[in-house]
Amino acid sequence: MAGTDDTVADEDALFVLTAVLLTPAQFPSVLGDDYVAACGALGLEPYAEGYGLVLGQDGGGARWTVVVEDVSLVAVAIASWDCGMEYDLSPDDRSVVCALPGWPLALAVAAPGVPAPHDPEPDPAAEGTDPAPLAPPDTAAWGPAQRRLGADEIALRWAAWREQIDDGTAFGRADGKTPGDTEAPEDEQAAGDLSEALIASDAPDDSAGDGSGRHPGVRRVLAEARAYVTEPPPPGRIRSAFAPGGARTLRVDGPGWSLVARTDDIAFVLMDEEPGEVLPVGRGPELPGLLESLDELAVRPA
Repeated sequence: MAGTDDTVADEDALFVLTAVLLTPAQFPSVLGDDYVAACGALGLEPYAEGYGLVLGQDGGGARWTVVVEDVSLVAVAIASWDCGMEYDLSPDDRSVVCALPGWPLALAVAAPGVPAPHDPEPDPAAEGTDPAPLAPPDTAAWGPAQRRLGADEIALRWAAWREQIDDGTAFGRADGKTPGDTEAPEDEQAAGDLSEALIASDAPDDSAGDGSGRHPGVRRVLAEARAYVTEPPPPGRIRSAFAPGGARTLRVDGPGWSLVARTDDIAFVLMDEEPGEVLPVGRGPELPGLLESLDELAVRPA
């Protein structure tokens, strides 16, 4: 494998552009609601140790996703890049599990000195049995992948989304407006790539924090989340990450829904049946205990 600063195209080299982890605690949500589903989307066994996904181009410019077993090496590379440091990610060939055509994520970068990114040509020797190239989901449509990506964006930019919701406004207005009058952040950068449709539209008035508001979908989501406490779901369906002030950010997924919450704050719900909508759930007396129980079940990054 080669770094992106290599300028001589080698047909057998992979010019690394980025990498992501595929572990029970950290995986691209676009691939599935949990770690097992994410591995299944790539045709991989859901080993507890996980994998690293290295995304790059070969000497002809073709997109490839190389799956490696050396999770620690990939984690170090990602941490270095996040800190603005250079790191030459070159996994040992013995660590490579497989190379899959295409990329599961959209990348806005390309390797220098090679043709523009494109899907590799089918292998004639495979006689049509080689896998279809991986591709990111269509952002123009709403579905499970877009719902999970929306939840990821809210978790990433929690402060921007939380600023839209004040408890007196969203959970019991006295000004005659509906809870859905909250608008999306004006700062487009703060909102990131999240669709403009992802605003708190027609949100439930759930001052009790128990899903008793008028939206039946929210009640169903909270009931299914509570069921996880007695019947733990597959690994990765509940994930917990660091948040300021000693709190945790929870990402919880289920069939047709995603929940984002801070253990010291409220929650947001997205559903397949409500395209582009983000529904806030007030803290109330019930939510804190539910979030604490879910956090105890969650897998956490090492």
